[in-house]
Amino acid sequence: MPSAILGRKLGMTQVFEEDGRVTPVTVIQAGPCVVTQLKTQEKDGYSAAQIGFEEAKERRLTQAERGHLKAHEVGLFRVLREIEIPEGESLTEGSEFKTDIFAAGDKVSVTGISKGKGFAGVVKRFHFHGGDMTHGSMIHRKPQSSGATDAARTFKGTRKPGHMGDVQVTQQGLKVARVDVDKNLILVKGAIPGANGGLVLIKKFVR
Repeated sequence: MPSAILGRKLGMTQVFEEDGRVTPVTVIQAGPCVVTQLKTQEKDGYSAAQIGFEEAKERRLTQAERGHLKAHEVGLFRVLREIEIPEGESLTEGSEFKTDIFAAGDKVSVTGISKGKGFAGVVKRFHFHGGDMTHGSMIHRKPQSSGATDAARTFKGTRKPGHMGDVQVTQQGLKVARVDVDKNLILVKGAIPGANGGLVLIKKFVR
């Protein structure tokens, strides 16, 4: 079976454990996914499986996407991603898999696009301490000096105000709380990257 599945973050809620403890969880609508293409070492130089998620209408896809999917005769999908093939596993094009590849207690890593924060200063973006709040200082949240004076330039990588968020983030070592195969739901303990409705990739966690 594949070691990863695509899904959509629905939001957070809480579940009660058997001992009465309340655990915060994130609900993910995951799968079903279909293997749309197999990459091989002989033909492509590496081994991987391309999976499709969320059926799409033909008019919603580009000509290249339509041609690619029709050539493999696996249906039309809105999202395509490549995943690793576990060692010793053999997959076939067109095979479908669901959330039952995971079980409660499994460790997973979740990859998604973090929430965009827009333009942010260094105090919010990098947790700078900020300037003095006394003696008439008017630079409470500015980045202060940019470095040595003899360089006459700002070095690449210097932390400055700028665009914050909206980047790919992977949260590792999360625990699966529950799996509902009938409703295609995975409940993961804690928070995961991204806004509600965002696309996420859930993989079995291997340290």
